[in-house]
Amino acid sequence: MEIGLGHILFIACALFFIGVYGFLTRRNLITMLMSVELILNAVNLNFIGFNKYLWPHKLDGLFFTIFIITIAAAEASVAIAIIINLYRNFKTIDVDDVKTLKN
Repeated sequence: MEIGLGHILFIACALFFIGVYGFLTRRNLITMLMSVELILNAVNLNFIGFNKYLWPHKLDGLFFTIFIITIAAAEASVAIAIIINLYRNFKTIDVDDVKTLKN
């Protein structure tokens, strides 16, 4: 059985909605960051799937995927640095506690 575009899109859709659910329901900054990474990986799967099945001789999807992976790595490193700084100063990484610390 060959894996078709529908299978890839189904997995990407599931990853995307798992990421959105995790981002909206979790209160921990680390799990929210992991949810954003799931969303970005779903986008990468879409780019690779559409590139393979619709335009197999072009590399546009691959280049966009490499660009998104690079941006995701930079975003994760900045977010982890912010989270570490918050934890050092306030001893918490819960979103509700960070909201009260803004004042």
